[in-house]
Amino acid sequence: MDDVLRIDDTATRWASGDRDGRPLVVLLHGYGANEHDLFGLVPYLPEGVAVASIAAPLTPPWPMPGRSWYPIEGLTSRSPEPTTAAARAVLAWLDAAAPEAPSVVLLGFSQGAAVSLQALRLEPERFDAVVALSGYATPGDLPRDDDLRELRPAVFWGRGTHDDVIPPDLIAHTALWLPEHADLSGRVYPGLTHSISEDELLDVRAFLDKWLERIG
Repeated sequence: MDDVLRIDDTATRWASGDRDGRPLVVLLHGYGANEHDLFGLVPYLPEGVAVASIAAPLTPPWPMPGRSWYPIEGLTSRSPEPTTAAARAVLAWLDAAAPEAPSVVLLGFSQGAAVSLQALRLEPERFDAVVALSGYATPGDLPRDDDLRELRPAVFWGRGTHDDVIPPDLIAHTALWLPEHADLSGRVYPGLTHSISEDELLDVRAFLDKWLERIG
């Protein structure tokens, strides 16, 4: 039985405009959402980039709507394996849908942020930056974590003081793990819940502008 996760590329939503030869921003939504959820961020992103919003490969248990990257039910939901399987699906999608992209950034929210960071850990040289919003780094070691420490790609981590969705132990783990493995920038937003604020989007735009400057 084939249990490899696959992303349905027919559901991918691309921003309008030419994308050949342009740097690529890939949007990864959160649990219970879909490929349309983060598309409202497109006006906040820099001009001159291609943007693709992809749909997670799983369906949450009824009655939760939308899609999910990995199950959150049960004791193993925070272990590396489900997040890694989802990250491998993202890498396979990139192989098929955007093999010629000159530079790739992953921008994920919640589950999408966790998967984005996991994909970075699997192939650290493949991504020039990651934007992780209201998410976390999955505990556990991966074979290329030492490479990540050497490469130290740019990561923006944004979260709110009133986010009661991500467990405190995962926030504490991420706060220790990210500075050791990435060129970390980010901000904690007072009063923000498990969501994205206007101030955060302005910070993300500044972070992505610096990415474009770095790649020339």
